[in-house]
Amino acid sequence: MSIQLESGAPGGPIQDSWDTYRFDTALVNPNNKRRFELLVVGTGLAGAAAAASLAQLGYQVKAFTFHDSPRRAHSIAAQGGINAAKNYKNDGDSVYRLFYDTVKGGDFRARERNVYRLAQVSVNIIDQCVAQGVPFAREYGGLLDNRSFGGAQVSRTFYARGQTGQQLLLGAYSALMEQVAKGTVTLFPKAEMLDVVTKDGRACGIITRNLQTGSIESHSGHAVLLCTGGYSNVFYLSTNAMNCNVTAAWRAHRKGAAFANPCFTQIHPTCIPASDEFQSKLTLMSESLRNDGRIWVPRDPDDKRPARQVPEPERDYFLERRYPAFGNLVPRDIASRAAKREVDSGHGVGQLGNGVYLDFSEAIGRLGEAVVRERYGNLFEMYERITDESPYQTPMRIYPAPHYAMGGLWVDYSLMTTVPGLYALGEANFSDHGANRLGASALMQGLADGYFVIPYTVGSYLSTLLGQAAVPTTDPVFAEARASVTSEVDRWLSTKGTHSVDHYHRELGKIMWENCGMARNRVGLEKAITELPQLREDFRNNVRVLGQNESVNQSLEKVARVDDFFELGELMCRDALHREESCGGHFREEHQTDEGEAKRDDEHFAYVGAWEWSGHGEPQVLHQEPLEFDYVKLTQRSYK
Repeated sequence: MSIQLESGAPGGPIQDSWDTYRFDTALVNPNNKRRFELLVVGTGLAGAAAAASLAQLGYQVKAFTFHDSPRRAHSIAAQGGINAAKNYKNDGDSVYRLFYDTVKGGDFRARERNVYRLAQVSVNIIDQCVAQGVPFAREYGGLLDNRSFGGAQVSRTFYARGQTGQQLLLGAYSALMEQVAKGTVTLFPKAEMLDVVTKDGRACGIITRNLQTGSIESHSGHAVLLCTGGYSNVFYLSTNAMNCNVTAAWRAHRKGAAFANPCFTQIHPTCIPASDEFQSKLTLMSESLRNDGRIWVPRDPDDKRPARQVPEPERDYFLERRYPAFGNLVPRDIASRAAKREVDSGHGVGQLGNGVYLDFSEAIGRLGEAVVRERYGNLFEMYERITDESPYQTPMRIYPAPHYAMGGLWVDYSLMTTVPGLYALGEANFSDHGANRLGASALMQGLADGYFVIPYTVGSYLSTLLGQAAVPTTDPVFAEARASVTSEVDRWLSTKGTHSVDHYHRELGKIMWENCGMARNRVGLEKAITELPQLREDFRNNVRVLGQNESVNQSLEKVARVDDFFELGELMCRDALHREESCGGHFREEHQTDEGEAKRDDEHFAYVGAWEWSGHGEPQVLHQEPLEFDYVKLTQRSYK
């Protein structure tokens, strides 16, 4: 196939684009909506919001989650807050400022009109969630409160202590389950999507595996919506839940959906450092902590005294020193690289010297412990349970870790991939964050896509299918897809190797982190591109999957996901190698300023890099969507 990258965004003034699109797009009348079946894969914020909203409109919806309940989606891990341009603090915020901050924060590698729409609908998200009963923090008088987040000089982040994602997901979950009770949504728990089914170039269904019984099942629909999150578990150690994976998006990629900007992954600066080499999961501490916490290291790299014994003059508050205008609230990529510099230069703290301090002593002295406890109490409790150290008594230790994927399936303005009828929402797509996501924007994008964008845009496509029944699951295209999935399952169970799936995943993660992690260079990337196929070949021949298909088998679940990670990892390295610039989370050491900051090349790389699948073992084809900046001036990012 020949991929065409057309954004489909309306022209004219950017502030009118979304209204223009909604007026010009074709509609499906209420009586016809119930004739369409839609498949929603994933039930986090984007998926639950989309399934509930589409069902409320009258569509027949099937929703799939590999969890036992949608409440277990990884959206609950987004702790700090959700952005919205309501300007409740009267501190200069606006839709345009949120748009500008997001484009700048993404290092000018996002599509302007998508980002502006995100800023526009952000104001509606808060009203929607309040109506659902989400318990946002409130000021003394009862008004909703806001706090600051990285990359902004205004307070626009709405929050529910340190559990904002969980509360927002419960709101979306309640809306979803209301539709399940009404019979407009059929929920399939413990179902993992293993293939997208296409006919005549259009998405017409999916193949799933029941994680409890092992049965391979076919589901047909007029459109498929992938809301399956990001892929940072390619690094093995990350802040993602252990089950987070790329399989749904990658199987869609194999069926013709272009994969955009895969090397744009985010490193979060505020994670608990690893305690040993056998650790399998990292824990995120919310960026909201940087509102009141101050980050520092001892000025003397040989100073091994406990934090409280290091006097103020001998502390280096390096973010405040380097970036006085934003201080500890610089964007995540900036803060992460700054922390890495300190640790690499020997200033790291902790037994392994792999962290920096996040100190609340000044805030406790200024506000009182009760106020700090009210704002961050549950986060402090979580930290103490993991480290056996109280942040009220001694500073937290933090260090950057893989967190969010800005790359994902390429989508146009309507959120459709390059496969007609196949959509990608939330973190599964690439569209809104450029090369770096600002904090509190993931929840905003997931709910914007699910509640306010896809209910309009999917109708335009469905209006072209009026009178057409969904492709039946008896069609040969379903039989072919089922046979392919069944063959893959049988293959993994018949491989009687000597190493576990986790062994190979850990080795893959080491290669990716060392060569395509917080810093990249040509030598390392070329080394990884050589090593990854060799390790994958060993994996495919020597992995051992115990158990059988007809019951719960987590090794069998993992093995296919890790196989997809191998292919994704190689593409990430090739994408990072071809992009001869530094931008956002993509930091090529050959391309940096004299001060060690990212150095973009707008003349040659102001585009979205979207890759087309060419087959197993074949080089993928790069397509480019030029990015046009008519409303934001391209400048070197500065937070000083």
